[in-house]
Amino acid sequence: MSVRTAFDTARGEGRAALVGYLPAGFPDVQGGIDALHAMVDAGCDVIEIGLPYSDPVMDGPTIQAAAQQALERGVRTSDVLRTVEAVAATGTPTLIMTYWNPVERYGVERFAADLANAGGAGLITPDLTPDSAPEWIAAADRHDLDKVFLVAPSSTDDRVTMTTAACRGFVYATAVMGVTGARTTTSDLAGPLVARTRALSPDGGADLPVGVGLGVSNGDQAAEVASYADGVIVGSAFVRTLLDHPDDRAAGLRALSALTDDLANGVRRG
Repeated sequence: MSVRTAFDTARGEGRAALVGYLPAGFPDVQGGIDALHAMVDAGCDVIEIGLPYSDPVMDGPTIQAAAQQALERGVRTSDVLRTVEAVAATGTPTLIMTYWNPVERYGVERFAADLANAGGAGLITPDLTPDSAPEWIAAADRHDLDKVFLVAPSSTDDRVTMTTAACRGFVYATAVMGVTGARTTTSDLAGPLVARTRALSPDGGADLPVGVGLGVSNGDQAAEVASYADGVIVGSAFVRTLLDHPDDRAAGLRALSALTDDLANGVRRG
């Protein structure tokens, strides 16, 4: 199943899609695969797998802690691709979310080819803008991969127009200014950003889903975001759940499944 198909299926059911994120290699490679499988089984429609990076300037402390743990255990890009393959085998669309430097070091064409061969759906590139991405756009198009770029409340109308035109799969609306992280309240910037993004998208937004990431951590917040967005993106809350169970993998997986179920019910209420 493609990312777009997952969004269309959710839309056909009158709800938003639930997009779940974990970094690869956390708490270790197999533990991360087990965790992602639990999230899929409990209701995630799309999976983002983070590529741990040594300079995660856009990530909050929770995701930084998990990525650092993965790096200390020696996670490599090959482990990230193995994780993609294991999750994509479930039939769930699976993207990698990565800073651009590791892709350049690996080789853009090689990365695209290896990601496609692993069954990956595409890349989310938070620090790469479309006007700086001709090599990636060309490689992604050659290998039929989605290109997910970000818009923010600070994006000008021209930037939103350019970004949505370059996206395939969905556009990622990051509705909190600053680093990532779970929050106790949702942002009042999110709804207007989604509306503006749709208005400036090709075909008035009819053909490009908008996924929102703003620190959602429970079902009630997911329902609120799902009332105006096509996708609810959750990362830090999943990571925190595993960080809270460092010595009991089974308990961590149970807690992860319970959180996913709560979020999945939330997007249905929304």
